[in-house]
Amino acid sequence: MSNSVKDRSIIVTGSARGIGEAIARGLALEGARLTIADINEADAKGVAKSIADGGGRAIGIGVDVTKRASIKAMIAATVSEFGRLDVMFNNAGIAQVRPFLDITEDDWHRVMDVNGLGGLIGIQEAVRQMIAQGGGGKIINTASIAGRQGYEPLAHYSASKFSVVALTQAAARAFGQHKINVNAICPGVVATDMWKLIDKGFKDEGLTKRDNEAFEDFSAEILLGRPSIASDLIGISQFLASAGSDYVTGQSIVVDGGMMLI
Repeated sequence: MSNSVKDRSIIVTGSARGIGEAIARGLALEGARLTIADINEADAKGVAKSIADGGGRAIGIGVDVTKRASIKAMIAATVSEFGRLDVMFNNAGIAQVRPFLDITEDDWHRVMDVNGLGGLIGIQEAVRQMIAQGGGGKIINTASIAGRQGYEPLAHYSASKFSVVALTQAAARAFGQHKINVNAICPGVVATDMWKLIDKGFKDEGLTKRDNEAFEDFSAEILLGRPSIASDLIGISQFLASAGSDYVTGQSIVVDGGMMLI
């Protein structure tokens, strides 16, 4: 089976920066047709323009993954532009550092709505489009090593990423009959803006004393000797979006340089 994504119509949510942007740019270089979707519409359009200026095909769309109408509009725009939806990356996510006993209901809902509910709606609406058009499809969800092991003071973030793993497994069981593969990627410590916010959260909560201390501490046991960069996720993303993964479904694949061995 080929790992080619050439001409595949692919949505990547949360792709105006970080892991999502790296995945989208990597797929575009391989000939995929990309929808760059992000809560920040201006940045999404900027990334899409950059891809197009480099010879790729991309459109930029603003999306709020917690709103079903917004997800549906994103998919409709993609189908209008590219004719169908072949691959959906539910990548948009947020993190928050809060000691376990200090997590409030508002904190819980904020993180769970984006990471958990956003993943649910994204899967549902992508599946509806894929079934309607026929021919199967691929759904890839961004989970985390925190979806395989709970971390404190990231308990609610961990819970949200455990939910992504559970949704991935449940959706794989539900939609395999339609030739729709559903998998997840579990990154480790990745040098992105999100980790800068996590590191700042540790310091603001008084859990670390200096900038980058949490990032360095979490990275210390990585077997490959360095934290991840966003481009480390491109290869697995291309594989899961391609025909090469046609017999892979329901899996949450850890890509963390050997931080966790499970």
